[in-house]
Amino acid sequence: MTVLSKDSVQFLSVCAESAGQRLDNYLIRELKGVPKSHIQRIIRSGEVRLNKKRCKGTDRIQVNDEIRLPPIRIAARHASATTLAIPAQKFTVVYEDDVLLVINKPAGIAVHGGSGISFGVIEQLRRARPESRYLELVHRLDKDTSGLLMIAKKRSALVKLHESIRQNHPHKVYLALAIGNWPENIRQVKLPLLKYTGAQGEKMVRIAGNTQEGQRAHTQFRILQRYAGEQLHHLGIRALTLMEATLKTGRTHQIRVHMQSQLCPIAGDERYGDYQINKRLQKAGLKRMFLHAAELTLAHPVSGDILQLTAPLPDDLQLFLNHLPKTPGKM
Repeated sequence: MTVLSKDSVQFLSVCAESAGQRLDNYLIRELKGVPKSHIQRIIRSGEVRLNKKRCKGTDRIQVNDEIRLPPIRIAARHASATTLAIPAQKFTVVYEDDVLLVINKPAGIAVHGGSGISFGVIEQLRRARPESRYLELVHRLDKDTSGLLMIAKKRSALVKLHESIRQNHPHKVYLALAIGNWPENIRQVKLPLLKYTGAQGEKMVRIAGNTQEGQRAHTQFRILQRYAGEQLHHLGIRALTLMEATLKTGRTHQIRVHMQSQLCPIAGDERYGDYQINKRLQKAGLKRMFLHAAELTLAHPVSGDILQLTAPLPDDLQLFLNHLPKTPGKM
């Protein structure tokens, strides 16, 4: 981490591990405690120079590039306090070696800070592992989604894994509980998705009118178990369906919106679900969204060996299922 000075110009030299990154992302990682908005402002104003020239945040940095920084007007005490406010947290490790870390993320924790969240999984990991020179998220999980999360321990691994993700190679399987009876004949959903901003400024996604307007999105679905009976009817719920959802593309909120499009939203989903039914499910014991990243199959970024990783359904979700009346028939 770069030691900040509010009194003098500083120069950074890019090492091989950081080569290829966008300039703004590099500075955000190096200048801990400096707001992202401030970093973007000093780049736009020309106060940051790359090899003595004006630059843009999107410029890619290379080995031995020289970056000139203006005096950073942030009190060292404030930066230290910001760091100390982040609690060190150890997460269940599913796989780890010199270049890759895969954890089982609990629900209720964001993967990173921002948008009103002071810290997330990645900041807590860095705090718990001060000896680690490099820890970066490979992908994201929603705050209320639990399960397998990949973190790169070297930039070379991050680049390789991002290439794999762009080609939709990692095999990701989720478990989700649908409100209603999922149609037997719907085994895949291919509907393009469009991002937009909600009324409260939140990030939202909806089905796009056509593929030109939105991003291509493809999810495969398999019914695992149906639930129905007097216990659910008493709650005003006709049925629930435990689903296996396999991502063929990796779009924001893809599974959540694709399930909503079939009139079977995810149980407990506060953004795309059924508000009234979610309230009833809370009283029955479901306290959060029922979505869990359960399986991950990928080629190791260095060796190429195939890794097959799993994370069992969390106890709270399994306990909720155990009390539901199953519908007879094969899974």
